[in-house]
Amino acid sequence: MDKVYPQVVTFGETMVLMTPLYTKGIEYNHEFSKSFGGAESNFAIALARLGHQIGWFSLLGKDPFGRYILKAIRGEGVDVSRTALTENGPTGFMLRETVAEKTSVYYYRSGSAASRLSPEDLDEDYIRNAKILHITGITCAISESARNTVYESIRIAKKHGVKISFDPNLRLKLWTLEEAREVLLPLAEKADYFLPGLDELKLLFDTNDEVMVFSKLKELKAVSIVKGGSDETLLVENGAVTSLPYVSVEKVVDPIGAGDGFCAGFVAGLLKGLSHQESVQLANMVGALVVQSEGDWEGLPTWDEVQALMNQEVHIER
Repeated sequence: MDKVYPQVVTFGETMVLMTPLYTKGIEYNHEFSKSFGGAESNFAIALARLGHQIGWFSLLGKDPFGRYILKAIRGEGVDVSRTALTENGPTGFMLRETVAEKTSVYYYRSGSAASRLSPEDLDEDYIRNAKILHITGITCAISESARNTVYESIRIAKKHGVKISFDPNLRLKLWTLEEAREVLLPLAEKADYFLPGLDELKLLFDTNDEVMVFSKLKELKAVSIVKGGSDETLLVENGAVTSLPYVSVEKVVDPIGAGDGFCAGFVAGLLKGLSHQESVQLANMVGALVVQSEGDWEGLPTWDEVQALMNQEVHIER
């Protein structure tokens, strides 16, 4: 029997996430909810819910948290056949609190299993048979060996004509801005699809001048999709900038995970044969649905839910 490979491959660290049940902060809470989060696994779950074959791989600790994460992601229809549980490092851990409407995240990931990712963990056939490789800057930030794994995955993708989707996902708790610039800007030059936020670009390009930001984007060969504009997403393609409005929502409950869902929506559009503009519009719809639910990945919509929004279907309560 021929092997079945996913349409899209991604990889990176996913950590267990503990969140206080009440708004008085971690220090004064005694009850927490358990979940997990990681930009790449969020993306993978989103793409699976949108009806596509997606593979995510990583290293997880051979511990209760690692087993919990692996089973949960597999249960979402994501191929995890290249993910391993290892005794060479624990599963990463993070705490998140929201106090006075300000969210803070505390990472406990130094020496984690995923930080020990290396180029030897890559399966060339797995990448070669995909249509798109999706990477983020977070993997580059967690360790030198993980960064080298990203570089090698790009080399493999380029060798076999696999398109590269790149979300810089700038995390200044993981490295300095200067370190990030040295790595992320060259990666943007290698991408086919570049998916940054406007605020990230201002930091990476060291300017608040949006004209300068978009001038630099036009120099890239990538199709760039800029999130976080003024009620709009901006598509930069062939030297032109196209504005595509957000899908409005009555109430934003939780913005976390919306960017990962957005990226998955865009890639889903490409896989469905939509134009770049139509793919951005699909991404906007996915993002709009995500922000109306709590959680990193729990509120990621199914394809049926996206279609209902497209068709403006009325929800029937009972």
